[in-house]
Amino acid sequence: MSEQRHIPEPGETIHAPRPSWAPAWFAVGAVGLVCGVYAADFIFAPYIYAIVGAVIALAAFRSMIRGAVRDFYRLPRKQRARGAALPVETVEIPKP
Repeated sequence: MSEQRHIPEPGETIHAPRPSWAPAWFAVGAVGLVCGVYAADFIFAPYIYAIVGAVIALAAFRSMIRGAVRDFYRLPRKQRARGAALPVETVEIPKP
């Protein structure tokens, strides 16, 4: 019933990036920039919101780029690429 088949391990692997808070902080900075446009004289002057939002957004964007570069260089340089041997099967169209 159960036949023994040798299944080779995959030739290519998947490497997921590490989790990061940078996209969330980038969104907070973008909200600060938008508040700088629409929050006229709410607690602070609008340019304060825009400056703080721009600083947060730029710092988060820099962190995202550095993380992407770090993850790219963390990957292995060479992988053994192997094609899968798929069984050949013929399909016959039924005659009417």
